[in-house]
Amino acid sequence: MPAVAYRKSLPIDDPESLVDVELPIPEPGPRDLLVRVEAVAVNPIDCKVRHNTDPAGEPKVLGWDAAGTVVAVGSDVRLFRAGDEVYYAGAIDRPGANSRYHTVDESLVGRKPVSLSFAEAAALPLTSLTAWEGLFERLGLRTGALEQTGTLLVTAAAGGVGSMVAQLARALTSLTVIGTASRPETAAFARRMGVDHVVDHMKPLAPQLAEVAPGGVDHVFSTTGTEGNLSVYAEVLKPFGRIVAIDDIDSLPMGLLKAKSIAFHWESMYTRSRFATVDRAMQHHILTQVARLVDAGILRTTATRDLGPVDAANLREAHRLQESGAAVGKTTLTWF
Repeated sequence: MPAVAYRKSLPIDDPESLVDVELPIPEPGPRDLLVRVEAVAVNPIDCKVRHNTDPAGEPKVLGWDAAGTVVAVGSDVRLFRAGDEVYYAGAIDRPGANSRYHTVDESLVGRKPVSLSFAEAAALPLTSLTAWEGLFERLGLRTGALEQTGTLLVTAAAGGVGSMVAQLARALTSLTVIGTASRPETAAFARRMGVDHVVDHMKPLAPQLAEVAPGGVDHVFSTTGTEGNLSVYAEVLKPFGRIVAIDDIDSLPMGLLKAKSIAFHWESMYTRSRFATVDRAMQHHILTQVARLVDAGILRTTATRDLGPVDAANLREAHRLQESGAAVGKTTLTWF
């Protein structure tokens, strides 16, 4: 089958950083689906793995956002059957989905929203799972609890995760959502995604937040910049506030949070799959709920550009865009 892989960690402008390869079609395990991949999306994790994991010459396939059609199922599969259209992010410790066929544990998969194309659906799984788990599991918000008021700050609100956090918070809570963005196009996109107020993360945040939330902030969803912004969070959060962070940080001055008894949480949507937690089927249920909200017109795809066929040249361009920091929403590619 055709696939795109890398054999050595290289800068994305090197033509060998991602290459077209032919690989055997994988065999599904007992709980696996074999999916014919129709579209994929690119996330920061693709670039991080490419930079930080050297496969020593063996082809390593990236890609942890996919939509496609089930063509075969393992012996113990109960949730799906051949012909089902699905979407998922999969598991970080298994091969990615930048291949024509892909195997994935059924507990991590949802049925594709029927109102979306494969490309539009492929933009959603990883960011929806991260946003949902961060909001409703780590921050402890209640879905549909419209009496639960307060203020939520989300950084990089025009990014993949930030734009899903804004949508879910707007749809399922009564929180006032403040998003950070620094360019007119990203600020406009964040507002379309449900942000009530936009502040510029290229300028000091505390004075801007004091203007739009003079009483303070209740929750922070930090998608990037946590290390540099922790002192700001400690200043603007109310006593007993909460922070959830998803970026990579080796150490933080956590003592800044003690005086106000501020809680700090990590969120990684790969925890359930990586450690085979007993509740990993929650990701199937979350994706099912997201699909229902999309088909009801409550949530929308965050796909903003499709670069065409899934091949090495187009994926290199997608990685380049991701690494530039200028991407708005999600970039997708489609098999033909």
